[in-house]
Amino acid sequence: MKLLNTAIACCLTALLAHNAGAQEKERLRIIGEDTKFVVQTASGPLEITREMTSCAKNKGWLQPLIPEKGIHPVTEIEILHALNDKNSIVVDMRVIDDRIKGTIPNSISMPYTEVAMRLNELGCAKQGAKWDCSKAKKVYAFCNGPVCPQSPIAMNAMIRDGFPADRIYYYRGGMLDWEALGLTTVRGDF
Repeated sequence: MKLLNTAIACCLTALLAHNAGAQEKERLRIIGEDTKFVVQTASGPLEITREMTSCAKNKGWLQPLIPEKGIHPVTEIEILHALNDKNSIVVDMRVIDDRIKGTIPNSISMPYTEVAMRLNELGCAKQGAKWDCSKAKKVYAFCNGPVCPQSPIAMNAMIRDGFPADRIYYYRGGMLDWEALGLTTVRGDF
């Protein structure tokens, strides 16, 4: 509860500072390369922008809820159940420098740049130059949160190399939401 209160206070402080006319901050990407999104309101166009806050984990950009056709979006509830499911693997696809700061208990470390080379650890078998993923486990993938591109990049590579999209479950909230909700994290679990 303390972590959730801290996260809420952090976000409210950032919002108040922004609204109080705080100094101009670096504009971050929202969708793709765009740093603004214009909404047509009854009062005319309104520009939505994004800035780095103390609550944010990185400077990425918003990731779609379903990064590739066939991938299943999941919440914390499904992640919790997957942690005890022998047919599932919860995979932290963040770089090691992020994982050492804390991760979801019982998850395995597989940085996004290595996933396509390590499909054997997810139940696939190398068949010459291709992968046979007919016996693949269910993979619950996460990274830093809604603006982190690491797990979507890895999931795209998995599918490209033969991993079935319908066996991939994407926790878009990632560590940002996990920690904001005050759920247990572990350090040094490799």
